Amino acid sequence: MFDEIKIIRHNGRQFIPDPVTAVVPAPYRGRPEIRPGKTDEQALVALCPTGAIKTGPFRIDLARCCFCGECAFRFPEKVSFTNDHKLATNDPERLIIREGQTEAIRCDQTRIAKQIKKMFGRSLKLRQVSAGGDNSAEFELNAGGNANFDMGRYGIEFVASPRHADGILVTGPITKNMAAALQIAYDAVPAPKLFILCGTDALSGGIFADSPALDRSILDKIPVDLYIPGNPPHPLTIINGLLDLIS
Repeated sequence: MFDEIKIIRHNGRQFIPDPVTAVVPAPYRGRPEIRPGKTDEQALVALCPTGAIKTGPFRIDLARCCFCGECAFRFPEKVSFTNDHKLATNDPERLIIREGQTEAIRCDQTRIAKQIKKMFGRSLKLRQVSAGGDNSAEFELNAGGNANFDMGRYGIEFVASPRHADGILVTGPITKNMAAALQIAYDAVPAPKLFILCGTDALSGGIFADSPALDRSILDKIPVDLYIPGNPPHPLTIINGLLDLIS
């Protein structure tokens, strides 16, 4: 019983009054920060399982990062993870974290068409497509609609048919078996429509990036309206990313 009480005290209030102002407690890993200074950069590069860490200049690409935290564990003087869960953006360049960078990640409002906010600002219906996903991001999407997070309060809901949707939200690395189905689902959504990538696997392929079982060519044909990083993304990351895009 005491263990359960400790969990309740740690998690606090289960219902989140305002997802926009909510804070995620440790040990959650959010936006990383890189401190300037010398370190064994090549060791850090070799340590990363998804190739998210690059040099020249030293940086971390959140589109590839699986948030395993190994870089911070091994080199705490160089890399640390904040609890900033607002990571989604419509500009992939903003997902690249460089030395000394502490700015929050947000959508570039100048890149959002006015009709998006006008049409979807109070009601957004999405068709979720699991394109070879492992169900981790899918679980978090389900959580986003439960009584704790309740993204339905903003009119954001998932629907069963792409013909009833305002856009497609993709999870998973996009396997060959799902590439055609994803294209069909996207084509079935009436215009104007959104195309959203959710989770590291969807953004870059994640640990499956070099697999011959993938077919990500659809990304060369369809513009991406929102990138939601995370492995998997926290429900608050998803909700705030969608709100940043449409409201």
